[in-house]
Amino acid sequence: MYLDGSLLKNICKTFQIKIFDDEEYEKNKTFYIELRAPHVVDMSVQKAADMAERKLTMEEEEAKRIAEMGKPVLGEHPKLEVVIEESYEFKSTVDKLIKKTNLALVVGTHSWRDQFMEAITVSAAGDEDEDESGEERLPSCFDYVMHFLTVFWKVLFACVPPTEYLNGWACFVISIIIIGILTAIIGDLASHFGCTIGLKDSVTAVVFVAFGTSVPDTFASKVAATQDVYADASIGNVTGSNAVNVFLGIGIAWSVAAIYWASQGQEFHVSAGTLAFSVTLFTIFAFVCISVLLYRRRPSIGGELGGPKGCRLATTLLFVTLWLLYILFATLEAYCYIKGF
Repeated sequence: MYLDGSLLKNICKTFQIKIFDDEEYEKNKTFYIELRAPHVVDMSVQKAADMAERKLTMEEEEAKRIAEMGKPVLGEHPKLEVVIEESYEFKSTVDKLIKKTNLALVVGTHSWRDQFMEAITVSAAGDEDEDESGEERLPSCFDYVMHFLTVFWKVLFACVPPTEYLNGWACFVISIIIIGILTAIIGDLASHFGCTIGLKDSVTAVVFVAFGTSVPDTFASKVAATQDVYADASIGNVTGSNAVNVFLGIGIAWSVAAIYWASQGQEFHVSAGTLAFSVTLFTIFAFVCISVLLYRRRPSIGGELGGPKGCRLATTLLFVTLWLLYILFATLEAYCYIKGF
């Protein structure tokens, strides 16, 4: 039998099924579509009842038999099961976007109770709190070790007022005060340690003081890099923190000393020492670092941070080597093995 285009359109039917959002998370959702036996819809009930009461003629019987043979019937599979499965790739992408979009809400706290509970609770380290199966990851042995090593600092900084108090200003001011006190303690401990083992103050400052005060900046930059799309926050944190350390830290200390000696009727003198040599050496190495960051913007690498594993390792090795060279040259100049200026 030949079927034209109009007849093909009549034997095809498209069903649209509306799915209601019940605002509940479900990994899989299953429902069924079942087709019932076809029946005539253009015959009135009264006409059908009349035909059923009276006896059909031979012609009507033959027409009914032919009509029964040609009417649509159900196939072998009248019931269809539809399963909507969770997309792990889409879910992980959405979770990352939500974390980055609501970062301010994530890092904020509402009460001291939340801060202390978070400080004493062991949580799994890493950017993802869930594994590939969607279940929450349990803390590892390394997580427990790091928690017990840092629990004192966690509890200490849990004393900082929550971010909701005074629109965050209370948290900001108290955090700056505590960081300043800890920095002063680290500086005094490093000075006493250098004096005990016989190191000069310039070497102690370059190695121990700078290293001790820069480690928190390093971890903060790492967190900022993983939570930001373009790593702008990590680069800004490094440059901003060092600018505050140099301009604000030295400026306030020198200003206080100058005011004190001026009140005593004397002048405040600061010996340059090895400052010119250190600044020149640092400027050269900083120029090398900035050149490397600009070179890493090539499409083959993808940006200042991250990229292929080989590029990451090479960049890390170069930056660590520059830091070790700076310490080496500064130490040699302090002990007069090389001449400064």
